[in-house]
Amino acid sequence: MEGHKADSFLDLSHLTEQEKSVILQVLERDTALRRCDEGRVSILQQTEADPVRLRSLSGKWFSEERSKRHYSHKSGCDLVHASMRHRRSKSRGTEGSLSELFNGEIATPHSDNSSKAESKVKDKEKKHEGNQENTKPRTKSYLIQGLDYTNGSTSSKDCERRSTGYSEEAEDDFDYCNGDTDSLSSSLTEPDPASVKTSSSNSSLYSGYTFGGSMMSLFSSGDFGMVEVRGRIQFSLVYENQKEELHIKVYRCEDVAAARKNRSDPYVKTYLLPDKSSHSKKKTSVKKKTFNPVYDQTLRYKMKMGELRSRTLNLSVWHAEPLGRNVFLGEVEVPLCHWDWTCTQPLWQDLQPRVHLNPDSISSRGTVMLSIKFVPNGAEGCGLPLTGELYIWLREAHGLLSNKGGAIDSYVRSYILPDASRQSGQKTRVIKNSISPNFNHTMVYDGFHTSDLREACAELMVWQRDGLKRQVMGGIRLSCGTGESYGEAVCWMDSTEQEVTVWNSMIENPNQWIDTTLPIRTNLTHRSE
Repeated sequence: MEGHKADSFLDLSHLTEQEKSVILQVLERDTALRRCDEGRVSILQQTEADPVRLRSLSGKWFSEERSKRHYSHKSGCDLVHASMRHRRSKSRGTEGSLSELFNGEIATPHSDNSSKAESKVKDKEKKHEGNQENTKPRTKSYLIQGLDYTNGSTSSKDCERRSTGYSEEAEDDFDYCNGDTDSLSSSLTEPDPASVKTSSSNSSLYSGYTFGGSMMSLFSSGDFGMVEVRGRIQFSLVYENQKEELHIKVYRCEDVAAARKNRSDPYVKTYLLPDKSSHSKKKTSVKKKTFNPVYDQTLRYKMKMGELRSRTLNLSVWHAEPLGRNVFLGEVEVPLCHWDWTCTQPLWQDLQPRVHLNPDSISSRGTVMLSIKFVPNGAEGCGLPLTGELYIWLREAHGLLSNKGGAIDSYVRSYILPDASRQSGQKTRVIKNSISPNFNHTMVYDGFHTSDLREACAELMVWQRDGLKRQVMGGIRLSCGTGESYGEAVCWMDSTEQEVTVWNSMIENPNQWIDTTLPIRTNLTHRSE
């Protein structure tokens, strides 16, 4: 029996001094947190009379659930403590501080080092909080809480522990929780889903766009063919103008595929693509052991209508696997630029398999909003300006789509071709962590005559910055699109019909701003630098 116990201890003799120091810091923090929790539970036992509520608040339910999954009741910290005590108890029986345990001495359960550890932990926490305030990002972010020691329950982060899907895309494990606190809203005060079911229609969903593949496949990994997709989903979209909120009402699914031995525990997840970050993700609760789950839940997004029109709503259905990888059961994608916002009735849509797309096949990486103006020489009086001036007011971009998905760091560089020299190049500042950056930057070029505009081309390229790497996402070219410049054939006179219309409108209307929104093309003819 003693031999078996000895085999269960860890060999810590090979650790370096730095490794020992790190482990000691963890043990000190664990000791302090345990004592805080023991005090909290002790108070609860004296004040809480309801045994069921006491079991929940004290965290006893978690220990019981853990004991069902693990053979050993000891935590990692307990094992390290026991290993250090065991090592020294063979040679010396004296008591010492926690920092002396690696030298083989035993720490008493109520030594003075416990209070020192607690104070040290508090000092570190205060220092850490101060650092967090100083480095707080300017962009909006959502606070993801850790373990909540005030109520003894696990937080949404624990419910959303990372898993990577059953031979599928990396997915979040629900761990049998009821969904995310940041995505789960109150139940709908709508008619009974059974009665709504008969009145719904999907005819208008296809009227505005052609389904040509899944944008999510650009960001996915793995094989999505493990389960044959079937079934359909019922949802509705409502935009609240006063609150500037999109309400996605997920009613129910029907006849979803079986993920595990004639069983599925489905839930619905949404993204507003191309943003595939945690800020864009919302999820419903998990419905266990059913192929026809009823949710009646509303997922809310705070977003202006102007930006919303550049997004694509992705609704995907997944089977929640608590101890493995979640299973993809189907999806629906709705380009919101074509959505009829007067339609607020629930619609049925068939679930589709995920179609993998080649990133190079994407024709547009978003849209750019800009205004251009040409001021002829002498137009302002007194001979000013001396030469014609071209103004390009680059306002903002919407829905920038990178291969990885999510927010990116981006900027725009402009040239007036055929002059591709450094003097011609101008660029905006870098806008960080955004898929819809607001540049609000004006490029000014002088030295123009009206006749020059028909031979020139304004090229604006959108760049993505990733650390030290820079990559072109796409761009636009404003010109007459003749294919020639000053009598010579050039490859960069390849403007689309929409770009040509904007450029000609500027030439025909001097001193007037021409407003436009153009797609960021990826099929620009490559020109030599």
